[in-house]
Amino acid sequence: MSSSISSSDPWRRFFRLLAGTVAVAAGVVYAFVVLVDPFDVLPLSLPADRPPVASNQRYAYPSLARSQQFDSALFGTSSSRLIQPEVLNPLFGARFANLAMNDATVYEQFRLFQVFIRAHPAPKVTMLGLDYRWCVTGPDYQRLTFRTFPEWMYRDNPWRGYREMFNLYTVQAAGQLFGIMLGIKKPDQGRDGYTGFVPPDATYDPARALMHLTREGPAIPVGMRAGAPESWTYPAMPVLRAMLTALPPETRKILFFIPYNHRLLPAPGSDGAAVWDACRAHAVAEAATVPNALVVDFMRVTPISSADDNYWDGIHYRTGIADRLAQDLAAASRGHISDDYVVLWPEVPSR
Repeated sequence: MSSSISSSDPWRRFFRLLAGTVAVAAGVVYAFVVLVDPFDVLPLSLPADRPPVASNQRYAYPSLARSQQFDSALFGTSSSRLIQPEVLNPLFGARFANLAMNDATVYEQFRLFQVFIRAHPAPKVTMLGLDYRWCVTGPDYQRLTFRTFPEWMYRDNPWRGYREMFNLYTVQAAGQLFGIMLGIKKPDQGRDGYTGFVPPDATYDPARALMHLTREGPAIPVGMRAGAPESWTYPAMPVLRAMLTALPPETRKILFFIPYNHRLLPAPGSDGAAVWDACRAHAVAEAATVPNALVVDFMRVTPISSADDNYWDGIHYRTGIADRLAQDLAAASRGHISDDYVVLWPEVPSR
């Protein structure tokens, strides 16, 4: 009996040593992650400049939304991500963060807006790019995508982050940021939220772009619809109302329907066109309830949308067009009329 017990002692010592080593290693990795703080959300971390490193903007943008270096913000999906803050800033006399996220749902955009407005109770300008996400019909809309949405980052409790920082994704992000801090890795994302995610414009291939465009048919928001268009329910509109009414009167509030390529636009008079038209009417009705609001419609046949070589695919335009949109939004905000867009609200005389 005694020989059996004594023979097991080396194994016990081994497992204790192994468990202790793992615990120490985990503690070191955890301390590294929280000190580096790759998402810039913890109250106690190393004092350092932290550019965004997370490939999923849902992790990268809460800290930008809280940053006091900005006084204005742009929200939306990838169809708005190519609009550069450095182009918008001089046009509006503002300091923009582009907080548009790839395939962001209405819920995700609203949660990020809430983070921004808590940190900026009186922003100078807010912009929202409206696309199919906002025009879904029926009882509800999709809340999340396959991309992880870190709900804890969007709450007003930074201490909660210490419970959430120990996972493979965060460790990887901490390693990337630490490499940037040491100067051995260059940032690959903009500090104002803008990142050029399409290929360099010099590599643009019109034939390849046309191949993508010809595969795409009319883009019609999904959802249940019965009866006349005026009876259809647009479940995202209460969210739009909540965003607009959360802003003070002096904030410039700009809603814009993004410029889909003409191939994605349903034929006038079709059921698909009726879905978009009713959505436009709802957006205008919400904008009309608050001061200092503007609704601009690029989602129609225009010199922008009718030229196929302005696009990589049906919804992602080239960077030069993104700069043109910034210029157009500033012009529309000053009351100018253009063939590129139609101002839906406030009403302006036709040309």
